[in-house]
Amino acid sequence: MIRVLAVTMKELRHIWRDKRTLAVLMFVPLFLLVMFGYAVRLDVHRLPVAVFDYDHSAASRTLSRSLFHDESFVQLHSAERRPQVLLDRGQAGAVVIIPHGYQRALLAGGAPTVQLLVDGSSAVIAAAARGYLKRIITTAAAGAYREGPIDYRPRVWFNPQMDSHRFLVPGLVAFILVITAVVSTSLSIVREKEHGTMEQIIVSPLSPVELLVGKTVPYMLLSLVVAAGVLAASALLFGVEIRGSVALLFAATVLFLLACLGQGLLISSIADTQQLAFLIAVISTLLPAFILSGFVFPIENMPPAIRAVTYIVPARYYLVCLRGIMLKSLDTSALWPQFLEMSIFSAVTVGASAVLLARSRQS
Repeated sequence: MIRVLAVTMKELRHIWRDKRTLAVLMFVPLFLLVMFGYAVRLDVHRLPVAVFDYDHSAASRTLSRSLFHDESFVQLHSAERRPQVLLDRGQAGAVVIIPHGYQRALLAGGAPTVQLLVDGSSAVIAAAARGYLKRIITTAAAGAYREGPIDYRPRVWFNPQMDSHRFLVPGLVAFILVITAVVSTSLSIVREKEHGTMEQIIVSPLSPVELLVGKTVPYMLLSLVVAAGVLAASALLFGVEIRGSVALLFAATVLFLLACLGQGLLISSIADTQQLAFLIAVISTLLPAFILSGFVFPIENMPPAIRAVTYIVPARYYLVCLRGIMLKSLDTSALWPQFLEMSIFSAVTVGASAVLLARSRQS
């Protein structure tokens, strides 16, 4: 225990002396959260919509007004009477065409036809806009006359406002932490190799496990500080608060960071230079955490071969915990498979690192 504490204090002093690296590790996560949080939006906000009302009836005017009750859409007033031209020029994100006979069809108890044209050049926004407009049009038709054919009662759980921040921010927390933890740890043992102090550590009484524990503890503490700062910023800046158990979220974060630190230690044991370790760390964390974790793209929509790769991405399991605890107040009974997967990943990576270090001492 004394030897582990000595390694821990040595690593803490090194981190404290390297003020520039410490500042980067503390500043970059908050910078990424603010940049992605404000720049990336998956919901519809002030999308220009053109309405072509060919019925000119009370019912069609009611439908037209209902489209612009909130800031999701703004009405586009244009002299151009060709819907395709408005979409081609990018002036309108969507066009709603109310045909002749709309009110007559409602009065007759039928289902009136409304044409909706959406610019699909941005697939995510187009899908969201189509869903919003369909809901508004259907609700307006159902409420226009009590004897109408539609009884439409939508209800959205966990994110009633369909705010993309509540979907994105938990993913950003996982994305930022995996990069910070893996990159910082991956440089620790490599630094010893480059400075020529690794030989002294190898001939010392330290066991591989003691060295790994001593190297891991400082970065675990630093990563927990970063995690607390990111979670606090997400609540203050974007209103994404923790609805569930804080203790359970802390346990999930510790387990996830342990998995990330294990991955960083494994990279550090393999690489011989800090440049190579940094490159491997970024490649093995940046793309998988963004693409394969379910952060933006649903895992269910991926091909089977790609879906199989996601099982070795720890951010996948932590993201389920984050969204489950922060948005749905889930407990351990619902999240234990994610805890188990992160535990297995941590054991494998830390164990592999210990084996590699033990072999380096023997050679």
